[in-house]
Amino acid sequence: MSTASHSFRRSERLPVVIPARCRTRSGFADRLAIHDISREGCRVESLAITLHAGDPVVITPEMLEGLCGTVRWVSGNSAGIEFATPLYGPVVEHLYRNFRTFLPEQAAPAARTLRLAA
Repeated sequence: MSTASHSFRRSERLPVVIPARCRTRSGFADRLAIHDISREGCRVESLAITLHAGDPVVITPEMLEGLCGTVRWVSGNSAGIEFATPLYGPVVEHLYRNFRTFLPEQAAPAARTLRLAA
């Protein structure tokens, strides 16, 4: 996707890695990953689902109900999805806080005594 097309976005996409499911019009469903998200859409990656521009899809991210959308572009294993209804801003912020890294943030361990081995 060219940098010129990024200037047409209505809002910034936030980098995340969110496990999700995608269902196509044909009824085929499989797992994929959302790699960035905004109020208006997201970028997904999948090795199993073949998507085409214009396809209607339902993306179900972990922690959310299904989001109806339309595939706007496809490049290799990635696709851009435009949501039928924009997400509520605080929902996007919540997803970003919880999924900006692949592994959940670990709480700092309680103070531990380190043992040195000889």
